[in-house]
Amino acid sequence: MITATAVLAALALFVTACATGGTGARDEGPAGADAVAGKLNPTPVPSAYATEDDVDAVKLVLADPEVATSVKRALKPCVGDEYPVDVSYGDLTDGVSDDVVVNVMTCSDAVGVGSYVYREASSGTGYRNVFRAEESPVYAEIDRGDLVVTKQVYKKDDPVTSPSGENVITYRWTAGRFTLEYRTHNEYSNAVDGGTAPTTDTS
Repeated sequence: MITATAVLAALALFVTACATGGTGARDEGPAGADAVAGKLNPTPVPSAYATEDDVDAVKLVLADPEVATSVKRALKPCVGDEYPVDVSYGDLTDGVSDDVVVNVMTCSDAVGVGSYVYREASSGTGYRNVFRAEESPVYAEIDRGDLVVTKQVYKKDDPVTSPSGENVITYRWTAGRFTLEYRTHNEYSNAVDGGTAPTTDTS
């Protein structure tokens, strides 16, 4: 389960480095059940954007017709040729190679605008989008073979750095699609020295 500490750590990581295929922070909004239930009809993205050991996440996202136009507009260099993307590799779908998880953030405040999972086609001809989350803010990552999506929850007047809580949703690849396994809601409360402490609700 992802805690507030993990999310804040991701934010700190983005502030120090937002580079193509490197480290970033968080993304926006867990996709609804419809998005992860195989209703995306993904179009393969040419494998020219990847080598055996690395993927150009920026080109992958920009070439993907499933990615919202607003996300593509946000995917611009922050400084020089450094892009606000966070990329991780791992086995989520039992594919022919590691799956690619890409989180796209904003440069100004590291708020996520899109989280995606790409699976390489069995023919090796390219990658296809098998998961997307484009509601702000969200961060997706791999946890012991599962896809874990964290969506921060804000109440009215909450600053971007201080959400009131978070929803943590775990998806598992089953029968050729991601299905929801667990959903947890954490409410943050004021703690000693002005910090926050999560109160978990798994109902």
